[in-house]
Amino acid sequence: MVIELNEPALRQARALVRDGKVVRDERDDWSEAAPTPDEENHFIEREGWTAYAHWHLGVDRDENPETKKAYSFPYGDFRRVHRSGVIAAESRAGQYDHDDVEAALKALLELIDEGA
Repeated sequence: MVIELNEPALRQARALVRDGKVVRDERDDWSEAAPTPDEENHFIEREGWTAYAHWHLGVDRDENPETKKAYSFPYGDFRRVHRSGVIAAESRAGQYDHDDVEAALKALLELIDEGA
């Protein structure tokens, strides 16, 4: 399992933050804000796997790209970036030594906080 930085997802996240589509919530809020498995399934049915992938900053290219297992480090609710999601993902990326993903999330958090 090699998790890589999902560059299209990072571009989307930056654009959403620049467009003001961000929730400046606190770290512990992610457990309530994160999409449920049912919400994820509905999103995939409506928008497809590519759109789903763009909401995750980690991708495992060894996995089938049409499975949830291929994607990690979600940062939003399919509409907006959540500061809490970015913080949670950054912490997890650091724990598991996914340095590129962790650095991208740190930079994204700084971008969010600049606009606060």
